[in-house]
Amino acid sequence: MEIFNLISSVCLNDSTQQLPKSLVPSLADSEIVRISTYYKIRVDDSTGVNYIAHLLHDGDSLPPYSVRCERISKINFPEEVKARALGPTTLLAFLGCAMSCALLALSIHLQDGMALLATILLSFLSTLVGIGSRWRLVLSERKATRTVPISDVVINYPHGAFVIVKCEEDVARSLYWAPEECKYYRSTRSYRLISLIGTLILMFGVICLGNATINVQLGYAASYIILNAAYWIVAALPQRWNWDLRCYDRVPEPYQGGEKNKSFTTALWKAIAISGTTKWVRVAGIAPVTDAWDMWLRKAAQVIKDEPCTFDDKTGLFKLPDWDPEEYLSTAHTEINAADIDRAQNTGGAMV
Repeated sequence: MEIFNLISSVCLNDSTQQLPKSLVPSLADSEIVRISTYYKIRVDDSTGVNYIAHLLHDGDSLPPYSVRCERISKINFPEEVKARALGPTTLLAFLGCAMSCALLALSIHLQDGMALLATILLSFLSTLVGIGSRWRLVLSERKATRTVPISDVVINYPHGAFVIVKCEEDVARSLYWAPEECKYYRSTRSYRLISLIGTLILMFGVICLGNATINVQLGYAASYIILNAAYWIVAALPQRWNWDLRCYDRVPEPYQGGEKNKSFTTALWKAIAISGTTKWVRVAGIAPVTDAWDMWLRKAAQVIKDEPCTFDDKTGLFKLPDWDPEEYLSTAHTEINAADIDRAQNTGGAMV
């Protein structure tokens, strides 16, 4: 029972209003590539990280040019991904309910019948809206049982950070391949009928509130200000706090050198070394399309082929190949520039 939850509902007076079918992807400029098949994921003709996957990886906390390796598995947990029972939004519901009770008590104390009726109507309205728009999250599931290649993926964020995810096909399918689906408990026709009833309740509630005493109206104004501030505070909190993600086990896999890097070149090299291949780089369009970078990618592929990434039992870290990507890229640029100059001089001499 909360009065002002109706503020966050969408267009009750619009009978053609459609409920969202999926969650909005986070960081729409991010790239996700499957390592084994070098497949670049697209969501509605634009790339992006699915909402739940972004929360799970905590991509907002990644510094620029950082590289993180994680292993994600789905554990035997009775519940799927769902809203947290005692999250910040739940506290908002309790706060709104408490204010409804306070306004109800104030109306009774002042013996204001119109205020009492307004409180009952508007409190029931938010409950009605919640019933009409109630939904649960449904993640994509793999139906087939045939053998498929490894499903490890690489996520490239706009600020140059990388996340290498090692996972099974079932996990990759539910988190990356398809957007999450919002499964509503009510049909579209039922939702529109509830919206119509809610609109009428809202109109009568506002009329009753307009005829209430000034003291109750001031109470409503104070309640709105407090709730509005509370909603702003909750919106500023990490979205991860609102979701129960215990069905997924996220285990970091640290490696020598650490996650932080000073340049994009070093970050890309670490992502290549951990993934074990360079082919996904061109598929995702991450590296510049130049002769120097082509030369650099060929050398990187040769290095990881001769000296693949191995696990060091003594340190408990993955050991990357001993190679300086910055120095080799500078060498590649120098050689390509020298070749271009020679070619231009030879072409000019031939024309003379």
